[in-house]
This record gives sequence, C-alpha cells and structure tokens, in this order.
Amino acid sequence: MLSLPLTQARHIHLAAQGLLRPPRRKAQFADLLRSMRQMSLLQIDTINVVARSPYLVLFSRLGDYPPEWLEQALAAGQLFEYWAHEACFIPAEDYPLLRHRMLSPQAMGWKYNAEWAATRQQEVAELLAHIEAHGPVRSADFASPDGQRGGWWSWKPHKRHLENLFTAGELMVVERRNFQRVYDLRQRVLPHWDDALHALEEKEAVRQMLRNSAQSLGLFRADWLADYYRLKRAPIKTILAEWLETGEVVPVDVEKLGQCYLHHSRLSMLEENSRATCTTLLSPFDPLVWDRKRALELFNFAYRLECYTPEAKRQYGYFVLPILHRGALKGRLDAKMLRKEKILLVKQLWLEPGVKINEGLLADWRQAIIRFARWQGAEAVHLQKLPPEIAANWAREWMF
Repeated sequence: MLSLPLTQARHIHLAAQGLLRPPRRKAQFADLLRSMRQMSLLQIDTINVVARSPYLVLFSRLGDYPPEWLEQALAAGQLFEYWAHEACFIPAEDYPLLRHRMLSPQAMGWKYNAEWAATRQQEVAELLAHIEAHGPVRSADFASPDGQRGGWWSWKPHKRHLENLFTAGELMVVERRNFQRVYDLRQRVLPHWDDALHALEEKEAVRQMLRNSAQSLGLFRADWLADYYRLKRAPIKTILAEWLETGEVVPVDVEKLGQCYLHHSRLSMLEENSRATCTTLLSPFDPLVWDRKRALELFNFAYRLECYTPEAKRQYGYFVLPILHRGALKGRLDAKMLRKEKILLVKQLWLEPGVKINEGLLADWRQAIIRFARWQGAEAVHLQKLPPEIAANWAREWMF
C-alpha cells in the first residue's frame, strides 16, 4: 500500500475541490459550470451577513465573478435545485440521480408532510391548476391567513404546498428572484422526461452518487463517502471492493488518518511536487468543511456553525468563515458586509493554535480579505478585534 504524508493528502483533496491554487485568469461563465461539476453539489443557505453561501463557495474557487451567473445558469436549465447534501444546486445532468427521492417523498423526513398532502388534495390540485394556467409562482404571491403569526416554521398553507410539491418533484425551481424560489411545473421544465425511460433505480443512483462523491473528494476515508449526498445504508464496503478491483480507486495509507482511498483521476499527483498556493475565505457550507468530522480529521480544524447558538454561548461568532492558507485551515474570521456604507466590517479574526505569523501570511490574508470585500462592492475594510501579533502589523482601516 502506498504511504502518503498528511500534507500531500490535503493537497490532493484540495485539488479535487478546486482549492489548491488560485484561478489563473478572470472567470468566465463556463468556469462556474466546471466548478459545479467538480464539486458535484453546491449547498444553498440564505444567511446574508456577507455574501450568501452558494455565491461565496464559487468565489473561493473562481475569484471575482458576477454573482448573477448562478441565477442565469439556473434559469437556463443548466442547474436544478433539490435535496442532496441538504438543499443544493446540482448540475442538470445529475437530475436522474435524485429522481428516486422525488418518487418516494415519504422517505424524506421533515421535508415532506404526507399527512398534509393527503388531507388537502383539493387545495393542492387547485394550486397546480393555477400554475398551469398562469405560470410560475413564488410563496410571496400568496397571502397568509388572517391572524397567522410569522416565524421560521409558521409557514402559510401555500408555502407548505409548494415545499411539499417541490420535494415530491411535481414542481421545480426555475429561477431565484431576490433569492426567493420561483416554482413551475416539472412537465414544463422537463417536457421530455419520462420516468419509465429515464429514471434510475435507487441502487444504481446511489452507486453514481458515491462515484461523484469519490471524484469530488479526490482522497477519502471510507466513512467520509456517504455524507456527501447524505446517503443512508449505502453499500460502501461492496462499492469500494469493486472500485479496488477495477482500479477506480487505489488504497493509500495516510499519516494520522490510516487507510484511505485515492481516486484514479488524482493518481498523477503522486508523481508531482504539488504546492498549495491558494489563500481564500470559505463559507461555513463549503464542501471542504461541511462534514465537520472530515475537517477535523484531515485539517485538524474543529468547526461548528454558531448562528443558531445564543450569542452569549458562542465561542466565535454568528457566521464565521474559515481561512484557507496554502494547504491548511489556519484561521477564522467573523465579518459583516455593511452594504449601504460599502464597508466590510471584520468583527474579529482568530489564528488556529500553533500558526506562526510571517510576512507572507500577513500579505496573503490581507489580499484575500480585500479581494473578498471588493467582490461584494466594498470600498473599505474596517477591522476590530485582531490577534495581537496581527494587530501590530495591520492598520485598522483599509481603503481601496
């Protein structure tokens, strides 16, 4: 069995995720789709204290790009939305991989309310007829019942109908308007789709999802594989045995990790002296860190999202961004974009234990923060709480 140092394993993983080196040129629209296919999935989240997560994940890989490209790709049918890792944008060609979930929505847990659907069939039929006659709709197009209070789970009836129909695959998201979902009939979005001809059996769909996961991870432990698409009872041992026999993966022994598997597309990296040169900010929902166990084992980075934790109990902050620096996760940053003032406010920045400050790190981090701020339309960065060794070298305000 091949033996790899932990640093090389990290570099292979980062290369598979498009995070080993910074982009070499200005992004083009095709790069967005290439990056999407490389990751397989792009998780959706609506928190917008800085750029919303899916835009930020793409920025980490593409650099400065127009965020509206994501909506354009969705509207053009090059992407679709569905439940994968969580709610995700997914390349259009992978629709068959998720169709079996739509055909058995009762297995989707809280995402589908079977009792609600069964007891409101007339209302659902009327909603579908309305969409067929009048075109795509948003939840905002329908009023809440008198006296109903707002709240995270206090959904109005039409919102519940739309979410149920989305999970069941009867409706698809055809665009995002102010990041709100716009729904249309599946038959209008995919007029030529025929379940009898095109749908995959769950067993085959799971095999392909695992194959996508292996390629997007590049290098992985067996117990990391199923989480990528949140697969339950996936036949990991059987699949790995088949892949080992066909050469789709190669077994490797990684320092501190033990037995791992290397995807065949990354074999050439064993002969290369690959250097990690990318420094960027990551979303809390970036595929690199969304599996907190994997981030801890591979990068020694203990991370949890604290936006749902009461402020007094937070260790770090509301929406803290990991800092990737030349092959390692070396810090984290709590920031807020003040859009009217065109200022990126860095509330606090932390170094990971054992990280040493030098001129190269300071320059890389400063440029990464400025690039991030400019991409969001900021004209200045204001820094508040900094580690003493960084505060001694940085001004508290950067104008550009």
